[in-house]
Amino acid sequence: MDLTLIRSFLEVAATGSFVAASERLFVTQSAVSLRIQRLEDSLGRPLFTRSKAGAELTQAGIEFERYATSLLRVWEEARQQVAIPEGFTRRLFIGAQYSLWPRLGFRWIDALRNAMPDLNIRAELGLPDRMTRALSEGSIQAALLYTPQLRPGLVASKITEEKLVLVAGYPNPTLDLADRYVFVDWGPEFLHAHAAALPHLTNTGLTLALGALSAEFIKRRGLAAYQPARYVKRDLDAGNLWLVPDAPSFPYPVYAVWREDVEEGLRAEATTALEAVLEELSGEHDEVMEALDHLSDHHIDHMPTGLDET
Repeated sequence: MDLTLIRSFLEVAATGSFVAASERLFVTQSAVSLRIQRLEDSLGRPLFTRSKAGAELTQAGIEFERYATSLLRVWEEARQQVAIPEGFTRRLFIGAQYSLWPRLGFRWIDALRNAMPDLNIRAELGLPDRMTRALSEGSIQAALLYTPQLRPGLVASKITEEKLVLVAGYPNPTLDLADRYVFVDWGPEFLHAHAAALPHLTNTGLTLALGALSAEFIKRRGLAAYQPARYVKRDLDAGNLWLVPDAPSFPYPVYAVWREDVEEGLRAEATTALEAVLEELSGEHDEVMEALDHLSDHHIDHMPTGLDET
């Protein structure tokens, strides 16, 4: 079986569109259509009902989807097992969203290497939908995500809670942001809470669905936006970003998502390592929130260069 056909089928099934699938696979729409046609010819059944609205799975397509996922999972498991380098006896392939790597993911890798010298580690970056597909297919075994999408064979647990705080790329910011505010889309829960707390900043003309990448955008352009407290701490300390006094903060939980078939002992050791990292990081997060409380309580109109000066 050509695994390229399987991956194309799963992308069309996930997106409901040949066009969207082609964009994710970085091929033309006609190439995706040809792959699906080859797969349908091999199976002798149509897998999708095509229409102007997109592509919907037929009953045969629904039945084939679980086999397609299993085929990719078995292949990934075999590939990973064969690829374990000499001198290592175990493997763990992990993924995370962009903003979770610098302060959490990298330290998790350090902790894993210290705790399990025999562990072969592979790390990947991706958006939640890509990480979820990788988990389902078996190409990664665990992922750190803000917005997990549960599928059969996956289990998610909340490991910590970030706070989204309002920061600006210029000193002495206030809530009177005028045209300097950028709305960063952190998901539907943030959208609703933000609209209730800051209705005057809901329609600003510029929305970024870039997560923590938007921190670089606002920092270099003298703008303001909500960012995870832990992620921006280094820029706050360096005087590259400033907290906005009196701005509300919003909760943003972080989840660890695991494949259920990960060996129990390996998962337990990896979870212990992650919990140790989270314990170390809790102080950094609290320091940012205390600095914001200090600013707001005392109506200070500027932010010192380093948080340790507050």
